[in-house]
Amino acid sequence: MPEFLDIKHLDAGYGRSQVLFDVTLGIPWRGGVAVLGRNGAGKTTLMKTIVGELPAWKGEVAFDGRDISRRATQERVRAGIGYVPQEHSVFARLSVRDNLAVGSLANKDASAVDRVLTIFPKLGQRLDQPAGTLSGGERKMLAIGRAMLGDPKLLLLDEPTEGVWIGVIEEITERLIELAKSIAVIIVEQHLDLALRVADYAYVLDRGRVALQGQAGEVRGNPELMRYLAP
Repeated sequence: MPEFLDIKHLDAGYGRSQVLFDVTLGIPWRGGVAVLGRNGAGKTTLMKTIVGELPAWKGEVAFDGRDISRRATQERVRAGIGYVPQEHSVFARLSVRDNLAVGSLANKDASAVDRVLTIFPKLGQRLDQPAGTLSGGERKMLAIGRAMLGDPKLLLLDEPTEGVWIGVIEEITERLIELAKSIAVIIVEQHLDLALRVADYAYVLDRGRVALQGQAGEVRGNPELMRYLAP
């Protein structure tokens, strides 16, 4: 049975600088997958290539049985891919309410925003507050919530707890674990324990190549793991 997201022999990069080399990975239709690696390993480049912000130089990206390697970002989002980037993931000058309204423009389900507020109740207390004045954790919640309003089948999360107070990290982790029970989630995360709690399977990138892969518990116990995560 083919994977929900099936990436084969992917090369990608910026300008003349190649970052990803022959990357092959598969994502099931439901559950969490972690992408690990030190800074500069190619994790964000992989996420941007999946969503179409960067072109694939070589290889194939297939989603839900269709080749999307040459499709524009907007087409991929309409097909069911949601993306929460590492930075600039909310409209800082807009209120929380308006950020959610933007996220729900293409969603005909009137109760979608209410469901997001049930998942992240803190946002319900900040609806009229400018997003730029939220705490780091609340901004991440808003970014995830807004992406969920697009009703994604696959959600890409690039460092969802970066700059987040440790007391809020656990709350976000619990929400992501629940989310991964119903859709596919790819998480890039520096917090190893968090990533492997959300994920059932993990890939470790090293200098743009897949160095390790396996079930989350197997990867956690691999004696080679820290070699690829150390700065």
